[in-house]
Amino acid sequence: MAKQKTNYTCTECGGVQSKWAGQCPSCQQWNTLVETLVEDGGNRYSNKYQGLAQASPVLNLADIEAQDIPRFGTDIEEFDRVLGGGLVPGGVVLIGGDPGIGKSTLLLQALSNLSKIKKVLYVSGEESGAQIALRAKRLAVDAKKLSLQAEIQLEKVLNTLAEHKPQVVVIDSIQTMYSDALSSAPGSVAQVRECAAQLTRLAKTMNVTMILVGHVTKEGALAGPRVLEHIVDTVLYFEGDTHSSFRLVRAIKNRFGAVNELGVFAMTERGLKGVSNPSALFLSQHDAQVPGSCVMVTQEGTRPLLVEIQALVDTSHAPNAKRLSVGLEQNRLAMLLAVLHRHAGVAAFDQDVFINAVGGVKITEPAADLAVLLAINSSMRNKPLPRGLVVFGEVGLAGEIRPAPRGQERLREAAKLGFSIAMIPKSNAPKQKIEGLQIIAVDRIDEALNKIRDVDGLVD
Repeated sequence: MAKQKTNYTCTECGGVQSKWAGQCPSCQQWNTLVETLVEDGGNRYSNKYQGLAQASPVLNLADIEAQDIPRFGTDIEEFDRVLGGGLVPGGVVLIGGDPGIGKSTLLLQALSNLSKIKKVLYVSGEESGAQIALRAKRLAVDAKKLSLQAEIQLEKVLNTLAEHKPQVVVIDSIQTMYSDALSSAPGSVAQVRECAAQLTRLAKTMNVTMILVGHVTKEGALAGPRVLEHIVDTVLYFEGDTHSSFRLVRAIKNRFGAVNELGVFAMTERGLKGVSNPSALFLSQHDAQVPGSCVMVTQEGTRPLLVEIQALVDTSHAPNAKRLSVGLEQNRLAMLLAVLHRHAGVAAFDQDVFINAVGGVKITEPAADLAVLLAINSSMRNKPLPRGLVVFGEVGLAGEIRPAPRGQERLREAAKLGFSIAMIPKSNAPKQKIEGLQIIAVDRIDEALNKIRDVDGLVD
């Protein structure tokens, strides 16, 4: 028997190489090449439901009528928010997250609600029907009309979908599926790519809403080739510690809605429950103001969130001072410390600096710069910032404070939650006064530090 040929496929970009190397020549990533079998492709489309689709006619864009996308909700408000208002017929959603973080729980709750108005199917490749029934009983969900199939072979799943014609399908998970057209093992690069492509093709032709569950690696990225993120319409990530009761669901790609939308859930005995006021999760409750704490308003998609930024600055006892950032970009912290020294005269070269965003939230926008610098300066001076202060603004390398998008929405959210002082970029200053909110507009970082010392409540 002839030995089967193998090649090496990159799990990041999907590039194929004839021999192994430590670095992928295509995307320059290290240790991403894995050995896969070379498929002959002889029986790739043996199933009648896997045949090649007919070519679509060529039309002028001006002749195509733009239509509003119909949506249907899941009765889970935070989940619908992240999806952009609900699920879309023919849309493909990919959900990733750490094991045990709540992916299957959330989807079981959503499908139970949808089964009352839609024909749904739950395809499980990891759990038996008895295990899912036990979970449904524990969550006390109404799953009388929920259809379930425990199967991992792609061809059988495709036959079931063509026969029963469900409107919503969940595949849990895509890594457990395998196709007879390929000889590689389930979970391999070829199998994951092929199964995802076939399911996506079927979703588009039958106008079925498809939800795929994907495993993640130790680094938190979706396991398998990154091509999965390009195939699907929406990519959602679960964030948060499995030991904590709170979960964050973030959209990083959405063809039918805004990206970077954030849904906040609390894990209870009855499953995941949406949190109506997520800003309360990210604000610590102090009896008195403490040094090194500053509240900022960040924008997650269409939702403004108030997050507490904490800083701890201590004398370094090592030749190289430590720079540690949790929830914010670490390289940006080093840049901000250089700006603080160069344009405000505050040196931290001999200090260990630790930054933390309370509540486990990850802040990616640069509007957190001003809050980080004020928290660092407060910790260095061991003086708390004024009570009721909220800030936002990007700090440039020249020491200028740049405006942040949707400044008015941020200020209204802060005023609604009872904050009384807002330090913001001068370009974000509102034309009309916001009731109960004192506005301090600044242009440069040194001006911000000087004005914060003049505010009543800060004791020098």
